[in-house]
Amino acid sequence: MQGFYNYSACMDADLKTLETKVAHLITLCQTLRSENSVLRQDLAQAQNDTQQLRENIAIVSSRLEAVIERLPEEPV
Repeated sequence: MQGFYNYSACMDADLKTLETKVAHLITLCQTLRSENSVLRQDLAQAQNDTQQLRENIAIVSSRLEAVIERLPEEPV
């Protein structure tokens, strides 16, 4: 009967260790989900900013081309 008790004590210790590790993984998973959510929001904002900058570049390019076309040509 003592062998069974020792086996149970060892299993108990193993289960407590496993429980601690699982709790740590759960916490880590929650932290990573939260970080991932923030990163997704940051990425979406960066993509919006990039699109806005591209549109601004296109507008400025058009304006610059129009100004260049209005410049008088220099004699060669």
